[in-house]
Amino acid sequence: MEQPTEQVKKDIKSLKKKFRPSDFFAEYIIKTIAFSSFAIIALIFVFVFRETLPIFTHEEKDYNVEDFMQSESYGNEDLYDESGKSIAAEKYGSLTDVEEDRASFKNLLGTEWQPISGEPKYGLIPLFIGSLKVTLIAILFGAPIAIFAAIYSALFAHRRLREIIKPTIELLASFPSVVIGFFALTTIATLFQEIFGWSYRLNAFVGGIAMALAVIPIVYTVAEDSLTAIPKFMTEASFALGANKWQTAFFIILPAATPGVFAAVLLGFGRAFGETMIVLMATGNAPLSTFSFFDPVRTMSATIGAEMAEVVFGDTHYTVLFLIGSLLFIITFITNAIAEFYVRAKLMKRFRGE
Repeated sequence: MEQPTEQVKKDIKSLKKKFRPSDFFAEYIIKTIAFSSFAIIALIFVFVFRETLPIFTHEEKDYNVEDFMQSESYGNEDLYDESGKSIAAEKYGSLTDVEEDRASFKNLLGTEWQPISGEPKYGLIPLFIGSLKVTLIAILFGAPIAIFAAIYSALFAHRRLREIIKPTIELLASFPSVVIGFFALTTIATLFQEIFGWSYRLNAFVGGIAMALAVIPIVYTVAEDSLTAIPKFMTEASFALGANKWQTAFFIILPAATPGVFAAVLLGFGRAFGETMIVLMATGNAPLSTFSFFDPVRTMSATIGAEMAEVVFGDTHYTVLFLIGSLLFIITFITNAIAEFYVRAKLMKRFRGE
């Protein structure tokens, strides 16, 4: 083998030593953005869980109206009558007679969400059921449509047609969620009620169908990229063995791209479970603990969006809303962890023949 000349060695050495400011700054900017993104996500986690913590360390306090009235200025109003009986306690009642505004585990695991009442109830079960119902409907309707559209555009459509289909579907992702929610509120809900004659115009099914419009572009984009990433030799080998396009697509390409397609469905699940404006406008916002898909529901994210601006900073209702946000974080993290470390690993072992 011919050895490099001295001039070639010098050129290689000079290239190694040459400093390119553009490369240095590009690398520095990329590292800064990556670190900043990670730091921001970590700070969001810290903030949400910090605001949730007081709900588990709440101290009981015994308030009495008489003490409160004496500590405040109420003009010339007398606090006691001639016999010494408290007029304040008779007129305003005693706060000790009202159940304390406290979110115990029993309260949080209840089936009623009534945070504004004489006896506040912070049951999270109806909110979780509502989120799950809307998400399941969105995935059941949106994911198959998106996957079949991805299969068609990646494996069957002509190149020019694919250049039209792909941007058009991905354009849906740029639609504001409030626009989709308004469309569901004014059009989809009215159409479905006229066709099926439902008792409730706004319900979980309407919200799920509207949510599917937001899920489709996400699932489509990731699934289509996974299908086009499959090596061409697999397709050519299938054709060489006598398989047609449909057999190759569904028995060769789609199984090989299953990890990517599964990741697409998972991203769609997370998008639907955490969506706020669509479900806030199209589901009826009634925290019912029923399993019917045609009853109004209230989701966890919609509860935060609807009530956060009305709560008193630092009170129990405030911390419960942050608890709901923490649960959304935890549910999303667990779902991604199961998919990444268990399901995806098993699928990859299966495809490697292990």
